Amino acid sequence: MNARGALGKYGEDLAARRLTAGGWAVLARNWRCGRAGELDIVAREGDVLVVCEVKTRREGLFQQPLAGVTPDKARRLRDLAQRWVQEHGGAPPGGVRIDVVGVLVPHRGAPRIEHVRGAL
Repeated sequence: MNARGALGKYGEDLAARRLTAGGWAVLARNWRCGRAGELDIVAREGDVLVVCEVKTRREGLFQQPLAGVTPDKARRLRDLAQRWVQEHGGAPPGGVRIDVVGVLVPHRGAPRIEHVRGAL
């Protein structure tokens, strides 16, 4: 795994821990759907299915983590969420939501995590 991949995995691990600490059930991580792409985290918050896109950046880079979700990426995430629902028996009673979790890793100290619910 290269440094970029390791940073991404670190951010996803932090996000998954944050979600489970909040009482969420993580159903899948890095769920792939052929060439269509990948969902970083699929979880349940109560009766809502939540797809979480995780963006991790090192502090000092020009782009903030949440800015990494482009319109094309948002479109792919909505398509992948729909595919997940189709493959796993339909939407739960609370519906489906897409969140974005941004992780900013400073040179020193603890990472900062920003969770935007219903971002897409």
